[in-house]
Amino acid sequence: MAEITLGKYLFERLNQVKVQTIFGLPGDFNLSLLDKIYEVPGMRWAGNANELNAAYAADGYARIKGMACLITTFGVGELSALNGIAGSYAEHVGVLHVVGVPSLSSQAKQLLLHHTLGNGDFTVFHRMSAEISETTAMITDIATAPAEIDRCIRTTYVKQRTVYLGLPANLVDLTVPASLLETPIDLSLKPNDAEAENEVIETVLELVREAKNPIIIADACCSRHDVKSETEELINATQFPSFTTPMGKGSINERHPRFGGVYVGTLSRPEVKAAVESADLVLSVGALLSDFNTGSFSYAYKTKNIVEFHSDHIKVKNATFPGVQMKFVLQKLVSKIGAAIKGYKPVAVPAGIPANKEVPANTPLKQEWLWNQLGNFLQEGDIVLTETGTSAFGINQTTFPKDTYGISQVLWGSIGFTGGCVLGAAFAAEEINPNKRTILFIGDGSLQLTVQEISTLIRWNLKPYLFVLNNNGYTIEKLIHGPTAQYNEIQGWNHLQILPTFGAKDYEALRVATTGEWIKLTTDKAFQKNSKIRMIEIMLPVMDAPSNLVAQAKLTAATNAKQ
Repeated sequence: MAEITLGKYLFERLNQVKVQTIFGLPGDFNLSLLDKIYEVPGMRWAGNANELNAAYAADGYARIKGMACLITTFGVGELSALNGIAGSYAEHVGVLHVVGVPSLSSQAKQLLLHHTLGNGDFTVFHRMSAEISETTAMITDIATAPAEIDRCIRTTYVKQRTVYLGLPANLVDLTVPASLLETPIDLSLKPNDAEAENEVIETVLELVREAKNPIIIADACCSRHDVKSETEELINATQFPSFTTPMGKGSINERHPRFGGVYVGTLSRPEVKAAVESADLVLSVGALLSDFNTGSFSYAYKTKNIVEFHSDHIKVKNATFPGVQMKFVLQKLVSKIGAAIKGYKPVAVPAGIPANKEVPANTPLKQEWLWNQLGNFLQEGDIVLTETGTSAFGINQTTFPKDTYGISQVLWGSIGFTGGCVLGAAFAAEEINPNKRTILFIGDGSLQLTVQEISTLIRWNLKPYLFVLNNNGYTIEKLIHGPTAQYNEIQGWNHLQILPTFGAKDYEALRVATTGEWIKLTTDKAFQKNSKIRMIEIMLPVMDAPSNLVAQAKLTAATNAKQ
């Protein structure tokens, strides 16, 4: 074909970068665009329950596959998605938000169209999205449209941020040269400035030579900006004790002999806190130092010898090197560090969290026991999603197997996020390997915000594990403020009826309330295989919570009360 429609061009390009599931909802300004999805073999339209859930799902898909695409309609659709888009922007997740907008002629005439504010301003929603986008494009010229689409895809992928792309309804059926598809979009990083890069590497090597007790900490952007392998090579080459933050969980192989645990400032286990804070050199990879990621900013390093490796800059002590990207720096550091560590004598890393002691099988489930036990159920390659609240804090006590990917929205912290995110993660897992398990832990309160997306999971015969922690309301909020306040209560649901209510045929709906029931279920060989969608309701006491969440709640309450 010499010519293809602009709409098909977009989906061919997305398919080339392995984005094969498109999230969103139909609306009259994007319907012609959606037709083109079915013209590209291997592409599918998820068809979400609402735009917010679609944005959450796109976020989950992008975390696993490197990028996602969300399509909404002008005004009502795009605005409903913006909470999710903001979360992806904040947490460095590459989501391309494509919006079907009114035709160019309608805009030029300032028609009083539906989905507008009635004032003839067709740019207002674009301007809103610009504040939470790495870049934006509003297509107005078919001649430059393919290049703009390519630019938006490259920026989304390379920068790992959200990008806004407006496509007028009258342009998606116009044609562009098909030959443009023969040149792949360049997704490579541009080389660092050689002089600045060399200065960074030499300075870091000098700090390493002088250090007696150096450590490595991996944070969220270690995973987001694809330097997990470089970080592991650095750990192997140096044998420095290595730690993660809550947002960085899964960035380091937690079964590695040099892994020391999760560091969360004052909320860390005492032995982890001591090991990290006594270091005389900290190599920090991909830090996002938010309050819940740092124990309310309670990091207490004893040294000023801190090197921060970021996707677009490096910071060495008080000096910042803008534009120097960590991927290249880490690669070269690994190749040169051998000589600098000749005098280093590896120190012991903190021992892992001890296994749970045996208790009677009829012992009621509690969070401390549950999260410590969970590691026995997890398998290599699992995707584990933990909702803001008790789950996101409890998972810090779980030891992950190798190549386990943790998803927890620690920075943005939108309640209900994982209820939509699990859909995108499950789509991505299925595309990578149908045997790859997707495992969600969500509270009974959070579930009520995004429960509709379970319907989409069933529609596509996806097979995640949906663990619902039933502790009768918003426990994290109760711990921060208002333990008996009516606003922290919810209407109780019959969780075991949710799957059949949404039309599931091949499913399991189970309830566990004791340690014995948990062990019996999670050691069952049939249950360990993701052969069907499952909802497991976990019954827990109302105010029971992981100890680090109880401590964090007190810090948060104190911060909120400050004048």
